[in-house]
Amino acid sequence: MPESVPEIKYKTCINKLSHLLGMHYLEVPQEVVQQLGGKYNVRLLCTINNSLTFQGGLVALGNGSGYISINNKRLKQLALQAGSDVWVKLEKDESKYGMEVPEELEELLQQDLEGRKRFDGLTPGRQRYIIHYVASVKSSQLRIDRAILLIGNLKQLPVGKESFKEMLGK
Repeated sequence: MPESVPEIKYKTCINKLSHLLGMHYLEVPQEVVQQLGGKYNVRLLCTINNSLTFQGGLVALGNGSGYISINNKRLKQLALQAGSDVWVKLEKDESKYGMEVPEELEELLQQDLEGRKRFDGLTPGRQRYIIHYVASVKSSQLRIDRAILLIGNLKQLPVGKESFKEMLGK
């Protein structure tokens, strides 16, 4: 996102991507994509109807437009569904990983220097995968268990061969 654009606001509606198991998304029109620098895989803070803000990535949709996915939990929080019109505000996400790191994972990475080094060497997408996988459970103990599993397995894998499947130990 160019530095001169602090935020972008526009109106769109919630759509469904039928080829991705009915995932919902917010279309980002071509002119907005251009205001964002004309690039995809940009991390953004997305605010819906001035009430819910979440971190997301801009993905190419086709014909110069893009989309940001929105999960069912967020739709429920907003009392929205496919076809609902919404106001969207986009801002550049200045966070290090493009999503909030669970404290259990952060604590493990502070204590395990080798694990931190291997984590820091991953691509941003793989880092976000680990963060999301750890954060996706409610129980603190499960978050700890997942963090230990993924970082432990990551340290055993050859550099450059860190697949999600192998990090899960499968």
